[in-house]
Amino acid sequence: MTGRGSSERLGRSAEGWAVLALRLKGFRILARRFSIGRGAGAGEVDIVARRGRALAFVEVKARPSLADAAYAITPHQRRRIERGAEAFLKSHPDLAGLETRFDAVLVVRGRWPRHLADAWRTGD
Repeated sequence: MTGRGSSERLGRSAEGWAVLALRLKGFRILARRFSIGRGAGAGEVDIVARRGRALAFVEVKARPSLADAAYAITPHQRRRIERGAEAFLKSHPDLAGLETRFDAVLVVRGRWPRHLADAWRTGD
């Protein structure tokens, strides 16, 4: 049986793998599942990570293939992540001077997660 519970577990597992992959690349995880607001104005970021002067707002997608995972990051989701990033920076003014970017970690069962640095830019 599939449902919300199984997709929730899959998402948490994928995020765990993404965190491990990012940490092994030297990132420090600042937040997981950061969210603000509800409805059309809501914002949400799966992982906020920092390495040096780079602050990455990371979307994690788990799908049967890398192509499916990449395609699943829709323009609507990108805007939601961008709003989440804006809210995160407002609540952490000490990080405002860092170089910010939007990354993706694509997770496919049986493969090491694929980290896409600077996966998109605001307004793409």
